[in-house]
Amino acid sequence: MEPLRRPLSPCSSRPSSPRSPPCETSVSVGIEAVLDQLKIKAMKMGFEFNIMVVGQSGLGKSTMVNTLFKSKVWKSSLPGLATPTPQTLQLHSVTHVIEEKGVKLKLTVTDTPGFGDQINNDKCWDPILGYINEQYERYLQEEILITRQRHIPDTRVHCCVYFVPPTGHCLRPLDIEFLQRLCRTVNVVPVIARADSLTIEEREAFRSRIQEDLRNHCIDVYPQKCFDEDINDRILNSKIRERIPFAVVGADREHLVNGRCVLGRKTKWGIVEVENMAHCEFPLLRDLLIRSHLQDLKDITHNVHYENYRVVRLNESHLLPRGPGWVNLAPASTQQLTTPAPLKVRRRVQEDPKDEF
Repeated sequence: MEPLRRPLSPCSSRPSSPRSPPCETSVSVGIEAVLDQLKIKAMKMGFEFNIMVVGQSGLGKSTMVNTLFKSKVWKSSLPGLATPTPQTLQLHSVTHVIEEKGVKLKLTVTDTPGFGDQINNDKCWDPILGYINEQYERYLQEEILITRQRHIPDTRVHCCVYFVPPTGHCLRPLDIEFLQRLCRTVNVVPVIARADSLTIEEREAFRSRIQEDLRNHCIDVYPQKCFDEDINDRILNSKIRERIPFAVVGADREHLVNGRCVLGRKTKWGIVEVENMAHCEFPLLRDLLIRSHLQDLKDITHNVHYENYRVVRLNESHLLPRGPGWVNLAPASTQQLTTPAPLKVRRRVQEDPKDEF
């Protein structure tokens, strides 16, 4: 009597090897549902995004933030109302929860009134760098605890929008000194503020001179070339790099133009439409910060800028006595917070999933 033979499975005909491609089944087992699970979990938890705006007073920083998120994130000063100039640089943060189609975004905006407004602006960037590194320090102190929170509050600055005054000439020495330090600590997106004060020809010439200054002084603004992961990222980011700094105009009031309501600034000769590419490049800035690169900004902040700070701080820990945990870190000093770390660590490269099979 012949023994019963087991029916061959579709995968049994090929030899099993760790390098063999995964077997495709004709019946769905529900692997694609993982994406739905991630979406549901993300919808429940929501997202966090922290942005900083830096520039002189009167460049429309508050109005630009309100225009970006179409909400009253910052209260803009009334036109014609003189506001006193701060004697020292002060940082103010405000947090709002914005919801759109069921997606919640916890937005924190940090403003820097008083930057560049004084006669002597020596080391006026120290409070800004100190604040950015202080958020890294808070995250690090939570991360090295033996018993950590399930979700560490993320107050790290994911992006800094730097407002360049529309002088039409080139970057000022203050801009160059500050950007050289800032780009090693956080993602920097420079913009030409109040671009409607320049003609199209002046705007393009000003942009070219700024790009030349950035290259000559080795200022690597976002998106950085070294972080392009594939050909698609390279093509998209190359187009963005050609247009940086974006020439933007902010407005939080609607006007009636040809029977439709548009955001814009009303002048004697017409209305400057904020979302019209023929008038300004605000749509490019909005797409970069929200629609296409928001998660990438957060990833680079965590895997590059925070990692640089973390490496420097942990390298200092060998001088400290060992505590009950893995490492015992003393609080960072003021000099450590205001000194940018050298940009050495690159984005963590994900392992090729093909090598796992």
